[in-house]
Amino acid sequence: MSVTASAPTAAGSTPALNIAILLNSYRSPFIAEIRDSYTRTLSQTPHNLTFFYPAEDATSFPDPDLFDLIVVGGGNADPRKRHPWILRVHRFILEVVERWPGKKIVGICWGHQTICMLFGGGVEDMEGPEMGVTEAKLTPAGSRFMDHGPRKDGTLKLQQHHRRRVGKAPRGFTELLAGNQAFLSHNNTILTFQGHPEKDARAAKVRIRDAARWYGTDMADQRAVSDLLCKMEVQHDGREVWERVFQWAGEKVQMRESTL
Repeated sequence: MSVTASAPTAAGSTPALNIAILLNSYRSPFIAEIRDSYTRTLSQTPHNLTFFYPAEDATSFPDPDLFDLIVVGGGNADPRKRHPWILRVHRFILEVVERWPGKKIVGICWGHQTICMLFGGGVEDMEGPEMGVTEAKLTPAGSRFMDHGPRKDGTLKLQQHHRRRVGKAPRGFTELLAGNQAFLSHNNTILTFQGHPEKDARAAKVRIRDAARWYGTDMADQRAVSDLLCKMEVQHDGREVWERVFQWAGEKVQMRESTL
């Protein structure tokens, strides 16, 4: 099963990319809101989005020949688990890397953690989860990759929604955001982010009750809920990150030996 959303290419603009997005949430009541957040965030771009649901449908995987960019999105399961659908996603990623060596792949949140695991990294539980917009420090490599932007102070702001993190960096990758929050493979084919450049405040608020499950927040505490909502409404750099991602998707693979 897949769903496609497309936008026309304006005259003189960058050619539209065909983008496959894997939504890796198992039996999630919020899957439509997650999909719609991608659509809203990228609605001003000319790119064609096709959504796949591997956690719900064993056959829901893209044909890499048909896409310029594959996005391995967020999920609601522990990426360390060995559920059949998770293993199918693992096999798909590894197959794309092996059989389509120039194909560009982006991992977001669950996808970031999963890709890091597949290439020798480690995922660990956090002492406390993160929700809402947070700021991360660009490494020197990250500043070069982002061309000293989108913010001039060497930081990047993104929506967060996770209770696990990458504790051990993957092999064959360069850290772009301090704390193992973003990586770029040495051969320039795989890019990952712990944060959610696709998520707007509307989508973030849909999952606000996770604060009760993860933080123990009393949802009747109006001050605590208001503070969290304010964090979700902070302006962030998601759109600028996507602009750079689309530019990167058109860059050539580095023709040198890789440890992937």
